[in-house]
Amino acid sequence: MNRRDFIAKTTASSALLGLGGLSMGSCSERQRHITILHTNDVHSHIEPFPKSHSNYPNLGGVARRATLIQRIREENPNTLLFDAGDIFQGTAYFNFYGGELEFKLMSMLKYDAATIGNHDFDNGIEGLLAQLPNACFQLLSANYDFSNTLMDGHTKPYSVYTVDGIKIGVYGLGIKLEGLVNQKHYKETLYLNPYEMALDSERILKEDEHCDLIICLSHLGYKYKNENRPSDVKLATSTRYSDLVIGGHTHTFLEKPTVVKNRNDKDVLVNQVGCFGINLGRIDFYWDAAKNKNGNGVTLTI
Repeated sequence: MNRRDFIAKTTASSALLGLGGLSMGSCSERQRHITILHTNDVHSHIEPFPKSHSNYPNLGGVARRATLIQRIREENPNTLLFDAGDIFQGTAYFNFYGGELEFKLMSMLKYDAATIGNHDFDNGIEGLLAQLPNACFQLLSANYDFSNTLMDGHTKPYSVYTVDGIKIGVYGLGIKLEGLVNQKHYKETLYLNPYEMALDSERILKEDEHCDLIICLSHLGYKYKNENRPSDVKLATSTRYSDLVIGGHTHTFLEKPTVVKNRNDKDVLVNQVGCFGINLGRIDFYWDAAKNKNGNGVTLTI
């Protein structure tokens, strides 16, 4: 299925997932529509894969992603764009430029925020800090405590966006670095319990910031055989107010979001779009006049 067909499928989808119930209002009431676009685990893939590639022939590439994003923004100006980590590492572009090109291109594409993946420490915490001037978007991390490092003050646990009168709260979570990253690269960064920080972040966003939509950018991984290992699916079931978990790390290809119930028996969407920038996730949320919301999602091939 080509990109045009995917876009048509997204806007015409009948598989609406209840996130609070859609009330039967008057036809004169204005329905609000927010589009969330997302990537994960791009791993410095700037150019498309060659036509001869065995797995992803002629797929991906930042230029194609930019074209698709621009087309969707023209369709719905009320669009936000996020990334779930592992922006760095995977091609010679990172080896040569150290992340400069990745951050500059994401800024050109007008990403709104990203969380931090384990490979984003591959040039050390100093290397990550050095590239921050090239990032015209916010780095969100609620469970990495950078207080005793050079990154102190350069990330936020969450951010709030107001789009067409809808308040959208977004918080970030990262995977445990011990065992994945050499300690000399992340220095004194402290790893905090992601479930506890998620509950704290979403409570602030819901009760203090009065957000209508709450999104987690997670680099925990979709799910694992080891039930004790933190994952996106387990995270979603442990939350109370989060509506969408945008995941990364496990390179999981989902054609549409997984739907799970949270502690309040409300639906939470969990989505991840593989790796290497070959897909773009799209989630559409709709509100009626009473701010009851519904959402659906699809993966777009680039």
